[in-house]
Formats: sequence, C-alpha cells, structure tokens
Amino acid sequence: MIVMKFGGTSLGDGEAINRVVDIVCQTLKEKGGGIVVVVSAMSGVTDTLLSAAISAAQGDAETFRRARWHLSDRHRLAMTKVIGYEEARLQLMEEIEALLSDFENLCQSIHILGELTARGSDAVASLGERLTARILAAALRDRGERATAVEATAAIVTNGQHGSATPLMDETREAVQARLLPLLAEGVIPVVTGFIAATKEGVTTTLGRGGSDYTAAILGACLDSDEVWIWTDVDGVMTADPQVVPEARTLPEISYAEAAELSYFGAKVLHPKTILPAVERGIPLRILNTFNPPIPPCQGGQRGVAGKEGGGTLIMAEPKPSEFTVKGITSIKDLSLVTVEGRGMLGVPGIAAKVFTAVAQEGISVLMISQSSSEQNICFVIRAEAVERALRALEAAFELELARRNVDRVWAQDKVAIVAAVGAGMKGTPGIAAKVFGALGKHGVNVISIAQGSSEYNISFVVDEADMEKAVRYIHQEFGLGGARC
Repeated sequence: MIVMKFGGTSLGDGEAINRVVDIVCQTLKEKGGGIVVVVSAMSGVTDTLLSAAISAAQGDAETFRRARWHLSDRHRLAMTKVIGYEEARLQLMEEIEALLSDFENLCQSIHILGELTARGSDAVASLGERLTARILAAALRDRGERATAVEATAAIVTNGQHGSATPLMDETREAVQARLLPLLAEGVIPVVTGFIAATKEGVTTTLGRGGSDYTAAILGACLDSDEVWIWTDVDGVMTADPQVVPEARTLPEISYAEAAELSYFGAKVLHPKTILPAVERGIPLRILNTFNPPIPPCQGGQRGVAGKEGGGTLIMAEPKPSEFTVKGITSIKDLSLVTVEGRGMLGVPGIAAKVFTAVAQEGISVLMISQSSSEQNICFVIRAEAVERALRALEAAFELELARRNVDRVWAQDKVAIVAAVGAGMKGTPGIAAKVFGALGKHGVNVISIAQGSSEYNISFVVDEADMEKAVRYIHQEFGLGGARC
C-alpha cells in the first residue's frame, strides 16, 4: 500500500499531469496495485480563487467572473492534453463547468453580503483540488487504468476550525477505510482531493495552506500504508535552500524529529503537520521529484518508479547513522522580535504566562522564545504581519505593570529572521554551539537572540534579515555540508 501525493507544480498543466500519469501507471505496473493518489490544486489556482472571493467581499463584481473563465480555460487546456476520447472530455468539461458555476454563485453571494466568512473561504478554497482530482482520474482512465475522483469531505472528519481544521482521527480512520478500501479491493485507484475535509455535519473545512501533504499522511495512517510518497518539484530535503547555498545537497535519510524541525523552521518541502500521523503509525515518508523521478526501494527491497537509482529523501524513525552532526540549515524571514522588559519583573510569578496568554488570545503563533537568566526580559519571535496586534494586546495586558514601572516597555524589532541548525547528531555532542556561533563571529554576523530545545536537535537564533542568507551559507560551509550526499 502506497499513498502518493502530487503538489501543485507537479500538476501545473497538461504536460505535468501526463508526467504524473506516467509515474502512477509505472508504479502500479511494478507494484501490482494498492495505490492511493492525493492531489493539490494546479499551481496558483487556490490563490486565484481566494483573491476573487476577497475582492467580491470588497464590492468587486467583476474579478470573480473573470477568474471563473480564466480557470475554465486553464483546466480545459490541460484536459485536452491528457484525455484522448472526445466523449470523456465532454463529460469531464460538464463537471468542471458545474463546479466553476458553483464558485461564481458563491462569489456572487459573498458580493451581495459584503463579507467573506471563514466557512465561505474554505468553501471557495476547496474548489481547486476538486477540479484537479477529476482531471487526473479521467487521465488515468484514458490510459486504461481504473480510477475515480474521491472528495476528502467524505473521508477526513475534522473539528469546525475553518482555515486550519484538526482531524478527528478515530472518526477519520473509520470513514477512510469505509470509503477507500472497497475501491482498492476492486483494483480502482482513488484520486483524493488534498487539503480539504469536512466536519461531522458535512461542512467543508480545510487543513491549512499546503495541507495536501497532511492529507496524504492522514490517509496513510488510516490505511496502515507501507509508505507515503510526497512528490514535489525538488529532489528531496536538502541541507539548505539551494537558492541561498548553490552547493546544497539532498539528504538521503533523516529522522521524523529532524524533518519536523526542518519543516517548522522554514524548509518548504513538507507541511509541518505531515510528520504527526506518520510517527503515530511508524510509516516512512519519501520526498521525491516529479520532474526527476528516482527509483525508491519499496518495503521488502522492491524497486519503485522508473528513473535513476537513488534520489529523494526517506524520513523514518531510525535512519542510518550519519557522520554529520548537523544535517540541515534552514531559515524564516519576515519576522519581528517582541520584547517585554522591566526590572520589576524579577522574581514575579506569572509574567510569562500573562505574556503568552495575551498573544494566544489574538491567535498569534510564536515561533521562538528566549528569556534572560535575570528574568528582566522575555522575547519571542512572531510573523511581522501580527506584530501590531501583539503589541496592542501586551500593552493592554500589562497596563497596570507599565503604570507602576514593573514593566518598563513592550517593543518590537522588525526585519529579523530565524536561522536554525538541525541534526540528531547534535544531541550530546560538545562544541556544536561554539562551531555555529564561531562561524558567524568570523564573518561579522551579529546574533540578536538564541534558543535551543531540550531535544538538542536544533539550535535556533535570530539575526537581522539582511544577514540571514550569509548566516546560512557560513554555517553550511562550517559543517562541510556541501560535499557528497550526507
């Protein structure tokens, strides 16, 4: 059993979809069955849908109509390149036009109301995956395979938190097995919509942007699959962003914990939540390149997709030992460092709780926390777009302390970035921090704030945004990650 997920760039046009069909058919030929496919929307489609809905809520009655016909033309063009039978094309086009008509009607309602609710946003955003699933399923049928589009709203059950819903795994496992196992038993390939789900009442929800990876991992866990393959547009998880470090290399194997740290701190190959279902069921994940397909060995040593030997990254509980203590350097920019400081904070219980309660009530996610040993300041990193809300909330929460001068000020430093060095080999190895900060010191990169988790799998620190790329390059060089595959 393999769950294969294809991202938006892997499905960006007719040529790309044909490439995906090749991969699925070849894998099916070599495995003999047991494949579930998860799809994202075509690249850029979700942004187009949401932008049109937002403009409709702002009183624009034209953008969503233009978006409807633009999406119609784009999907029609892709469809003509992947489906040879005219009757099949006509039937599929009817389905696509019906979905796009629903989109136009929904945007018309949003325009009249002058409001885009979180529920309405999920309903609009879900359309892209629905379109792609139907096209890919039809393309597979055109190649002689039995395939059917499956909407994840009938399989993945979540709470009602629109925009970033949480799966209810017991209910989801039951629904996934009831919906997909009969299809698999009949030799049918389910092509499942990624990113979207539904509440127990059947209301459409989404798992957050990039959530199709998460969908694949959820299905893999519910079906007890042998592996989950995430097909994207890079060769796997790399030692650093190759646009920043040209000599960056693909990591052949990393642990679940290392993958979680890398994805959390900015590596864009994998959605951060994808690791959770895989860890719970012990299912390996593979990151593979649709445009450079390798031959990943399946469970039991079987060969996989046609292409070159090796390649990709295998994410598992216990990867092979590596000589490299640090395996990857990653970074996040467009951040702000918020500081709450005051001499009156020393020894006062509950200050930290008050800080993070105020921020949490604004729905703001904290990426990194640091506190001085003197307890005279607490600083934390958040997305730049949330800094004004955070400052207002903190000033309100500490109004009395500010008046009494127990807290001297609440302020933010903008245009900062987090850089993180990640690797399981760091645990218990002396001198890692010295090597990291020594490399930065030699090149004049100033470190603003530092944090290290108790797991010792990462050292993360804050630098000025202008120094971020230099910091990544210098640490990558210091640990010799630009040589052969690590």
